[in-house]
Amino acid sequence: MPAPSKSLLHPGIDPCDCDALRGLAGRLAALAVRPIEEEKRRLWYEHNALQPTQPVVFCDPENAWNEIVPSGVLECTGALAREWEWQMRARLFWAESMGDDRVTEGEFEVRIAAHISDWGMHETQIGGKNGGSYTWDAPLKSYEDLDKLHAPTIDLDWEETGRQLESAEAIFGDLLPVARKGRWWWTLGLTQTAVRLRGLEQFLIDLCIHPDELKRFMAILSNGHLAMLDFFESNNLLSLNNDNTYVGSGGFGFTYELPQTDFVGQVRTKDMWGFAESQETTSVSPGQFEEFVFRYQLPLLERFGLNCYGCCEPLHLRWHVVKETPRLRRVSVSPWADLAQMAEQLGGEYIFSWKPNPAPLALADMDEDVIRKQVRHALEVTQGCRLEIIMKDTHTIGKNPNNVIRWCQIVREESDRAW
Repeated sequence: MPAPSKSLLHPGIDPCDCDALRGLAGRLAALAVRPIEEEKRRLWYEHNALQPTQPVVFCDPENAWNEIVPSGVLECTGALAREWEWQMRARLFWAESMGDDRVTEGEFEVRIAAHISDWGMHETQIGGKNGGSYTWDAPLKSYEDLDKLHAPTIDLDWEETGRQLESAEAIFGDLLPVARKGRWWWTLGLTQTAVRLRGLEQFLIDLCIHPDELKRFMAILSNGHLAMLDFFESNNLLSLNNDNTYVGSGGFGFTYELPQTDFVGQVRTKDMWGFAESQETTSVSPGQFEEFVFRYQLPLLERFGLNCYGCCEPLHLRWHVVKETPRLRRVSVSPWADLAQMAEQLGGEYIFSWKPNPAPLALADMDEDVIRKQVRHALEVTQGCRLEIIMKDTHTIGKNPNNVIRWCQIVREESDRAW
């Protein structure tokens, strides 16, 4: 197929980029129709329906992707083309090398372009270059300025969205279906926004020194997020996530329970998975968490058809609060959670989304015995649970891509042995 006319291409794509992009798309299209993809898809459907299955495995290198697909391997020259090339190379690594249960889909997604404003204030980041650590100067110095806060405004850029869709269709249309998707948030947990505006240390001090003002603050954030959900829903900007969409802090959304039975095409929040967490309040007592955080998350979680809760926070200490999440299905069990307590609390009634400690993968010469013992222990403790094993929060894999491949192999071996 000849390269599309430059007039059909986004400014961030050069005509000379098209052959490289099409080559990658063709490989993805061929992989997506393998019988194993349907087997993996069926496994996720059964798992998310709480049917007993062998543990589901997913590995996301996250911040270590630059060690698997470094910028030096990219062939494209245009900025958008390089972004698309990187996405497809990552998907190909998952499909050809990783060895986990992530489904390879024959689709290319273009997200709706938009600018989302701040809350009337914005933190100043200090540090953080090249993915390094950072702190920030929080702007909400005094609660006397609470009235300056407002829900973010959303300016949709349909021109940019259209240019990207037209380019994707021209390049991939005969190889991969192109789909426009609205993906607007990762978490509705509120505390990430709160500590950026107020500062983490000050937020924790406020629990004792300014409790009433903190509650007003959290109510503003909760109502602002509700307003954004209303905007997305009323303007038909939402997309279903009951498919190969990453939901919560690990796992995929395959389910026949969504959308709702009265769904006729326009996606509502009740047709979707929702998600909240509160990693920033790990050191807060369960009572304070319920009073100052969870009660403000509830109105958001009530909007969704199924929910996920938790990320890196150890939920065994606040499970009696979190279990009140409406239609809760997927629960994060972090490296800092008590596995035995969580196994007893979750049983077969929730998805046990276990996040092993990623530290062993950070070494170039990975200690496989440590990983094997870690996985064996978890498999023993979680008998009777609906277990998924999710490797994430990897900031480095010791510059050795084989670490994630070998991790998946070890998990498979131990899972097969246990089953």
